[in-house]
Amino acid sequence: MRFCRTAITAALFVASVSAFSFSGSNGRNVAPAFTTTSRVSSLGMTSTLSDSEVVTEAEDAFTPMRPPIDLPWDKVTSQLVDAFGYSPEEVSAYSDALDNDKEALLKLYKALEMARGFENACNQQYMQGKIRGFMHLDNGQESIPGLVDYAIKNGDKKYSYYREHTHAIASGVDPGAVMAELFMKEGGTCKGAGGSMHIFDKETYFQGGWALVAEQLPYAGGAAKSILLDRALGISDDENIEKQNVAPPADDDRISIVFCGEGGSQNGRMAELLNSAAKDNLPLLMLVIDNGRAINTFTPDIATNSNVYEQGKHYGVPGLLVDGLNAGDVAKAGKAVIDYVRSGKGPAILQVHTYRFNGHSPADPEHERGRKEEKMWARAEQDPIKKFEATYIEKGVFTAEELKAARKEVLAEVKASVKFADESPMPPESLAKELEYPDAVDTDYNLKTPPAFADEVNARTISPEQMATITTHIEALQEKARAGDISIGDAINLAIHEEMLRDPTTTIHAEDLQAGSSYDIPKLTQQTYGQIRAADEIIDEGHFIGKALGEGMNGYRPIVELMNTNFGIYGMAELSSAGNTFATTGGQFDMPMTIIGAGGTAPNQALGAEHSQPFHAYVMGIPGLKIGTAASPDAAYGLTKSMIRDNGPCFLFAPVKMMKESKGTVDLGKCMPLNKASLLHEASQQTVDRGHAVTVLTYLHGVKESLASIEAIQEEGFDIDLIELRSLKPLDMDTIATSLARTNKLCILDESTKSGGVGATISARVSEELFDLLDAPVKRLCMDDAPVPYASSMEKAVVKRGEDLVQGVFDLCTGEY
Repeated sequence: MRFCRTAITAALFVASVSAFSFSGSNGRNVAPAFTTTSRVSSLGMTSTLSDSEVVTEAEDAFTPMRPPIDLPWDKVTSQLVDAFGYSPEEVSAYSDALDNDKEALLKLYKALEMARGFENACNQQYMQGKIRGFMHLDNGQESIPGLVDYAIKNGDKKYSYYREHTHAIASGVDPGAVMAELFMKEGGTCKGAGGSMHIFDKETYFQGGWALVAEQLPYAGGAAKSILLDRALGISDDENIEKQNVAPPADDDRISIVFCGEGGSQNGRMAELLNSAAKDNLPLLMLVIDNGRAINTFTPDIATNSNVYEQGKHYGVPGLLVDGLNAGDVAKAGKAVIDYVRSGKGPAILQVHTYRFNGHSPADPEHERGRKEEKMWARAEQDPIKKFEATYIEKGVFTAEELKAARKEVLAEVKASVKFADESPMPPESLAKELEYPDAVDTDYNLKTPPAFADEVNARTISPEQMATITTHIEALQEKARAGDISIGDAINLAIHEEMLRDPTTTIHAEDLQAGSSYDIPKLTQQTYGQIRAADEIIDEGHFIGKALGEGMNGYRPIVELMNTNFGIYGMAELSSAGNTFATTGGQFDMPMTIIGAGGTAPNQALGAEHSQPFHAYVMGIPGLKIGTAASPDAAYGLTKSMIRDNGPCFLFAPVKMMKESKGTVDLGKCMPLNKASLLHEASQQTVDRGHAVTVLTYLHGVKESLASIEAIQEEGFDIDLIELRSLKPLDMDTIATSLARTNKLCILDESTKSGGVGATISARVSEELFDLLDAPVKRLCMDDAPVPYASSMEKAVVKRGEDLVQGVFDLCTGEY
């Protein structure tokens, strides 16, 4: 099909501008090959393209790769009856409620026009360079924001993906704030920190805007779980969206809704979400926007079954397919599905068959098979706004003049949003650093007060028998701590119980949770606090880290126990987003999540490569994440308590081979700082004066190796300042500097690889910031870049140990660099 230059230029500049021409009395949309099409931009610019300018081969009928679906209302009714248990009369009532309410229909029409007009304005501003980066427009899919406007409430939790502008506005987010966010202005929803793909608004519970495909699925599951937690604990959000000791109303019918494309729904996260949503009977709607394109690729080319609404059958989750061309049907049927979820019957899937009028983003070349032709055809034949106009004018509900007036009103609001964005100031440069962490790095967590409602919530959710059992358990652990006989695993377990009783909004997720996992970290949590607060999880860390993120955004303090921290590799996307959330949302959403697990690589560990990865080094590059290590029960206890109280994401690594063997005392009731290292051994002044002292930095198993090596080092006439890096990020440069001012030599016994490891980061910072304190090059004793072998004979060549430290100190003190 050949398109003239005029049509191509118009398509590129206006992208998917609605043709505001009403159909004839027969209600059919007419293809542009046989009409003169008036294309009106969101700011009122009009260009008229004749039939010969649009398509030069009118005689050739275009056959789309993905044909429209034949889904009249009677077929929608049959689905609602068969899959959702509605009676025909109940379905008819949903239809009548909208079709007989002119005001509701007009509101729906305005929502459609707002979505179209706003996206057209976005496209124009993008072409003018006022919107930067990636932008993804929603033209052609207006029936979805129409449904949101019609049936979704303010208190519902909304999780969308990167094509979310219209979902946010339909949820009640101010269009001016959305446009200002796209303009990277301080008046934006996230103060310009998020951009087009990250729209968040705390007041309307619009919780993203997530850029990694399908990552939002488990987050929405966690948000749905937070609704159940509110009901179970008898707490709710106050006017500042902070938890208060007031139960949700008896008719609380909040739900969580997650938007996902049919391409993204092929992601394994969908199956995991269906499983957990069905298992926990979550109030969750999975709204699948089926435009037939995974980015620009034709979805059937890569997916065997695009009928996502049927995916839930295996889990007992009903689904409904509707035609996005008919916004009225989507609103009526969608509300029936939403009410099913609201009634407490469990999760559901709503799949909306639609067509996207634009490419994936304005920056994409759209070379995929059939995409450009499909767009032109869809704009003419599958426009939900044209369909709405034709349907309700033919029925006599509206006149053309009424709808034109409504559209004019909406476009004025769109124009005002652009003006607001234009006039908003840019955010200050200093804001970037202010948004790094919710809590300052030097926070004293001992001064944080618990919720005033803690005792009351505990009394109504923990039985006297459960309280007696856990009190006895805690007292036994505290006695061990006083006697110096508590292990690292038990110390963490003690801290967790103390904090879960101190703050009932604290929850925990783990595999093998009921059994205490591998090191007793979650022992007796489910037996004490129930499944609602202590959840046994499927074997996919990404899934339950994601659910924890959703809880954290909704007033809870989730703990995630990983058993082995290397399993967190499954959750890298979720960990990354947890670190970014506070900043990306412009500081609206704290992210109080604590991740704990055993990890690291001990000499002679004999666990092989996959269980011996330096995951602590992998996550150090994630912004917004505080990372700590604990090689003793005291450190494990104090850091755990602080991390649970912190309002941002924290990750505690404990040494996998020392979880039960390392015993010691604990400073009970005390939180440790999250930004400080600990001087475990100080070199004698005599060795310092002779230049025979070295600063040694280490962590995890390196602490045990170093402590065991001190005697051998001293026998050679040398000594060390041994510093345990209890905070890998932020790094305690002050403690390092104080020691280097004495020794002027630095050795790092590092439990990560030579390339990209912890030691590499520390060495670089010391060289940049403390170079004048060095009398010798930094000595790095790090793991080789080779995978860690199972056989001890080979492993010795990869993993450094105490004997390497002794040699390293000798080399530094004798000049053998």
